[in-house]
Amino acid sequence: MDKPTKMKLKKGDEVVVIAGKDKGKRGQVAKVTPATNRVVVAGVNVVKKATKPNPQTGEGGGFTEKEASIHASNVMLVDPTTQKPTRKRAE
Repeated sequence: MDKPTKMKLKKGDEVVVIAGKDKGKRGQVAKVTPATNRVVVAGVNVVKKATKPNPQTGEGGGFTEKEASIHASNVMLVDPTTQKPTRKRAE
């Protein structure tokens, strides 16, 4: 397996999606996975997942919505002062 690259994004960063079906949406990074170079952004790339009912735990079946991961190259960090997408982190 390849060595994971260093991620420029951290949990809690505000990002804007620059490619894909949710292009233009903003949100905070909820999870970072450096091994696959992917991030989960709150409220972005929401997918529906079918779940079977489980009588042992009392859970009913149906559809649940959850955020799926996006490749890190498809999001861009938002500068907190100008509120515009930027390549570099404000130090």
